[in-house]
This record gives sequence, C-alpha cells and structure tokens, in this order.
Amino acid sequence: MTKKFNQYLGKAGQLNVMSEFLTRGWNVAIPEVDIGDDIFVVQDKNGTLKRVQVKTSAASKRTRGFSGQFSVSLKNLRNISNILVHYVFLVRHNEQWFSPVIIRQDYLLEYFEKQNVGSESGGNITFYFSYNDNTQIECSGYDFTKYIRDFTDFPKVEH
Repeated sequence: MTKKFNQYLGKAGQLNVMSEFLTRGWNVAIPEVDIGDDIFVVQDKNGTLKRVQVKTSAASKRTRGFSGQFSVSLKNLRNISNILVHYVFLVRHNEQWFSPVIIRQDYLLEYFEKQNVGSESGGNITFYFSYNDNTQIECSGYDFTKYIRDFTDFPKVEH
C-alpha cells in the first residue's frame, strides 16, 4: 500500500470512529494541531472530555481469519495525564470496517510493559492483532476480545 493510500485509510477510519461517537450522543472535534490526539469527545451536558487516538489498518489475509498491524508512539503511550487517551484500533476487511477495539491508555501500557504485548522499534510499538472467525482478537498471545466495541467509558447520551 502506498503512503497516500494509508493517509486516506487513516482519515476514513477516523471519520468512521467519529460517527460512532456521534450516534452514541457524544460531540466530537478534531484538534487543529495533532500532537497525539486525533479526536476530542465531549459529553455536552456535563462537560466530560475524552481524548481518542485512532489507529487504522488494512487487513492482511491469514489461513484462519485476518490480521491488522498498528504502530503506536511509545512516548505518547507513556505520557499519562489526568485525561487518559482511549486507543481505537480499526481494521478494514473485505470492503468493510470490523468492530473497533477500544482500550484505555493505561491498560495498553500495562499490556506492553508487564505482558510484553507488541514489539518496540525506533520509539514505536507495533501491535499485531489477529482476528479469528470474526469473534476473537489476539495480540502477542493475549486475548483482546473483551475490548471489541468496548464503549464502557462512553455510555449512550440521550438528548
């Protein structure tokens, strides 16, 4: 895939994720300067702000299922502040988006530092997600299935 295609895929994934938050009743905004946050998600009624980083990948076919590869800045992952980043990993497979994997920054960092999930190179961590039978997701031998469409921190907002 070309760099240009990856830019288009990345923006399409970001807009898809923004759409999901909007349908859940959250307001969304794209920061003017991207220094680690792709989207700000806001609950208008009470001002709750969430930070979101979207990572997209085109699927690679596997014998059983498919996979997606994602690169995350180690510096950004370790930059824990009072508002945690939610990472959303999104794979495009067979001309459609697969359900997103949504995981909080502190959980992802713990998987990397304590369970050796992912591989570090040049200041980035590569996470290789395997999707089996469209119902189970693994990364470095760990089950990430519970993070599929995990909108726990983004409850539906009624307007």
